[in-house]
Amino acid sequence: MNPLPRRRWLCVASAVLSFIMYSGAAGTSALGGEFANADAKTYRVIVFGAHPDDCELGAGGTAARWAKAGYAVKFVSLTNGDIGHHEIAGAFLARRRLAEVKKSAAILGVETQVLDNHDGELMPTLENRRSVTRLIRDWKADVVIAPRPNDYHPDHRYTGVLVQDAAYMVTVPSFCPDVPALADNPVFLYVHDSFQKPNPFTPDVVVPIDSVMDQKFAALDAIESQFYEWLPWIDHYLDQVPKDKEARKAWFRKHVEQRYSVRSDAYRAKLIEFLGPDRSKAVKLVEAFEICEYGRRPSKGDLLRIFPFFGEAAAE
Repeated sequence: MNPLPRRRWLCVASAVLSFIMYSGAAGTSALGGEFANADAKTYRVIVFGAHPDDCELGAGGTAARWAKAGYAVKFVSLTNGDIGHHEIAGAFLARRRLAEVKKSAAILGVETQVLDNHDGELMPTLENRRSVTRLIRDWKADVVIAPRPNDYHPDHRYTGVLVQDAAYMVTVPSFCPDVPALADNPVFLYVHDSFQKPNPFTPDVVVPIDSVMDQKFAALDAIESQFYEWLPWIDHYLDQVPKDKEARKAWFRKHVEQRYSVRSDAYRAKLIEFLGPDRSKAVKLVEAFEICEYGRRPSKGDLLRIFPFFGEAAAE
C-alpha cells in the first residue's frame, strides 16, 4: 500500500496531538492544572474594585489561573486610593499605590488600570456610569466582576452600584455611542464578602487557589502601603507587624492563608458540587463568586466554560 502523502500525514498527526492534549487536559486536577474549554474559547474578564488592592484581594488567585489558561484579565480601580494611609496622602500616595498594583499585575499576569477619582469620594453619577460602561465595552468583556453594593465602605458600595447600572447599558447602542455596544450581555459576578444584611453572599462558584497561592501572596505582598502600613494602623495591629522583611512576609502569609482557608470550609458543599467529595477534600484555599442577576444568567455549563478548573467530574 502506498504511504500517505506528506500533507495528509501532517494533518493526521496534528489531529492526534490535539486529541491527546485535550484529553489529558480535561482530567487535570482542579488544584493546579488549567485546560482548554471544549469550545476552544478564551474569555475576556474585567474586574472592578474601589481601591488599588480590592481586585487583588477578591479575585487575584482566580485571575492568575485564568491568565495561565490564556484568558485576558483586566483589573480596574475606580479610585486612586489617595487617602488610604495614615502618614501620606494626595498625589504622592496615589502614585505609590499605582506603582504597587502595576507590580502586582505583572506577578498575576493581568492588566491593570487606576482611574483618577479621589478615594472616599466615589459617587454613582452618570459620568461614572459612562466610564464603567466604556471600560467594559473597550475590553469586550465576557465576564464582569465587582463587589456587591452592600458594604461598609461607600466607595465599595458605589463601585457595585455603578457596575450594576452598566449591566444593561453596555448593550444599548445609543448610550455612549462613541464606543460600540456589546452584542451580548456579559456574565456579571460579585466577589465574596461577609456582610449579612440585607442579604448574605451566596456562592455560585468556588475556585480552588492552592496552586497559585504563591502568586497571589506575592501580588499582595507588593502592595506594601496597605498590608504592612495602612490596614494594620487603622485596625490597631501595626505593633504586630515584624520589622524584618522576611519575618514580615511569613507573618503576612499566615494571615492571608487563614483568610482564604476559612472560605473553603464555609463553602465545602459548593466545592463538592463541582469537584466531588474526594477531590474537594484536598482544597484548602478558595475564592468565591456569586452571579449577579442583572447580567446574562449563566447555566452550569456556562460556568464550567468560564471557570475551566474543575475537570470532567464537574460535568457529571
